[in-house]
Amino acid sequence: MSARRAAPARPLRLGPRAIAALVLISVVGVLAFGWPLLADSSAAVTSHSADAPWLFAALLPLLVAVVVATIADSGMDAKAVAMLGVLAAVGAALRPLGAGTAGLEPMFFLMVLSGRVLGPGFGFVLGSVTMFASALLTGGVGPWMPFQMLSMGWFAMGAGLLPGPDRLRGRGELLMLCAYGFVAAFAYGTVMNLYGWPIVAGPSGASFVAGDPVHENLARFVVYVLATSLGWDLGRAALTVVLTLTVGGTLLKALRRATRRANFEAQVTFEAPSGSREREAPHRTYVTYGPE
Repeated sequence: MSARRAAPARPLRLGPRAIAALVLISVVGVLAFGWPLLADSSAAVTSHSADAPWLFAALLPLLVAVVVATIADSGMDAKAVAMLGVLAAVGAALRPLGAGTAGLEPMFFLMVLSGRVLGPGFGFVLGSVTMFASALLTGGVGPWMPFQMLSMGWFAMGAGLLPGPDRLRGRGELLMLCAYGFVAAFAYGTVMNLYGWPIVAGPSGASFVAGDPVHENLARFVVYVLATSLGWDLGRAALTVVLTLTVGGTLLKALRRATRRANFEAQVTFEAPSGSREREAPHRTYVTYGPE
């Protein structure tokens, strides 16, 4: 039996069906977060939390659609689904360690590294499933949960869209992931504030006013973010950077080794034996395993 030299692990590629599913779920998410900004003064914006069951009902089949589309486009098999389950379980177990104290949530750095290694489609599903599992584990199930699932999915997907997955390695890659994790941690907090802002009264001059022009409400929103969550977002961002710098290199190697050995996109080809081998062992078939 002969085998080609193992190729470096690459993120699972996105095909047209997976891209269409991700675009659809992102459009649904943007509408779910942003519709109060377009509501008139007579709209019951305070019932924004009642959106959660409808969003959750739409989110689950769309997540399944992303997984099915990624499987159909990339040919990944049950090994990828098993890795999804393992990483989601680890991420869910990491979340309670910080108990949300000052925004210290260690699961965020795992989502950055996993999205980087496994690609944007896998990253989106992993982020959403991890947040769902952690909510069940910590008792954090509430109207905010589907919004958290969407936000974490975008967070992990963004890491998979970073440039240079086949070339950038070492300290340069870690610094890029630190920069992304720092900025994306603030973005996660900001997006989640957009969910809570219309239904939770903020400081004076920072509360949402239904029916006001969008630019005026956005100005109030900036004040709301600075006054309520800046410290929490800074803690989350700082911990993500520290963990990425200290253990990120080791974890990246482990994830890439696991991905390479799982060989999600392996294509089996058959090679005809050479003349000498055919004379020695005509009954043998030589199989080569390797990515496309």
